[in-house]
Amino acid sequence: MRALTDSESRIMAVLLAARPDRERERLRQIGVPRSTYHAVRRRAYEEGWLRDRYIPHPVPIGRPYVTFLLARPYADRFDEFGSRIADDPSDVVLWSGTQIALGVLFHGRPTDGRRLADKIESSRLATNPLALTVDVHGPTVPVYFDFEGLWCHLAGLAGTLAYPHGLGGVLPGASEDDDGVSELSPHQRWAVGELLRRPFIALEQGRGAHLVGPVGLPYSQRRTMTRGWIAHRTLLDPSRVPPYQGRSPDQVVFLSGTPRKEARPEILFATLTRECRVFPFLFVVGADRWLLGALGGSAATPDPSSRRPVLPTLREFLEGIEIIQEAASTFNALVDHRYDRMLANGASIGPSKP
Repeated sequence: MRALTDSESRIMAVLLAARPDRERERLRQIGVPRSTYHAVRRRAYEEGWLRDRYIPHPVPIGRPYVTFLLARPYADRFDEFGSRIADDPSDVVLWSGTQIALGVLFHGRPTDGRRLADKIESSRLATNPLALTVDVHGPTVPVYFDFEGLWCHLAGLAGTLAYPHGLGGVLPGASEDDDGVSELSPHQRWAVGELLRRPFIALEQGRGAHLVGPVGLPYSQRRTMTRGWIAHRTLLDPSRVPPYQGRSPDQVVFLSGTPRKEARPEILFATLTRECRVFPFLFVVGADRWLLGALGGSAATPDPSSRRPVLPTLREFLEGIEIIQEAASTFNALVDHRYDRMLANGASIGPSKP
């Protein structure tokens, strides 16, 4: 596998930010000609390094509870485990490795996630699965599959444009007594559905994967984005992207732990990113358990003396820490951010009527 060039690495950082309004400024900062930018962008999507998705805010679509399922399926039942989760229409993400699997499921009720974990355990599909269900009305998922921070660090760029992107949280226009969500009109449902399907319709029609961004969207679809109901995101596939200067994010690490008394997630995040130089792509803050996902490199890492040690830092905030690590190349995305699955078989989207 060839290595990324300096220009490719810097352009990847711009693309992962998914901020077209700041694109011109960032291109000026990194000193890349626009023609080079467009050529690299096309290559990045054609080679599968990147792909675009439209990610919904779970509350407006009536799925305010999100379960993050981290499991170690039994070796002889790995395929059965994957099929069981992938067949559930509430599952929107399913990463399956050789030892571990990560699923993300959008639910309408807070008990749905625990019920799923109990079924997995009672069916002896996996050992002690972690099913972390959070209410996303608040900032419980401050980082959601956001790889920009990691890539800017890898490329040696100062700062980021948009990191971290989270999932859920307070919507624009919401107040303390009102979450800012009313029942969606039929046209609003249509607009949301069209955006969720957009990357996959483009694929069926043979359009380039680099052309499914928000440029040229109808007003009704742009409106769902300005209201915070849908976010356009560019995601990284760490199993496909070439190394840069001998460094590659080729290890996937999941870490969970029970928060210590008075531990604050925003302080842990700030310490990890500013002092440890670790940029989680996933951070889930449950009431009794926190979950982090990060990418690590197996070679040519920067001088560790310039960084705060990671594990001692984590111990200051968490106890009962569990760490699972596997090579990125072993993961297969059985369900790859398919939020359109929630629309299958005529399923309704939108807040439930009181």
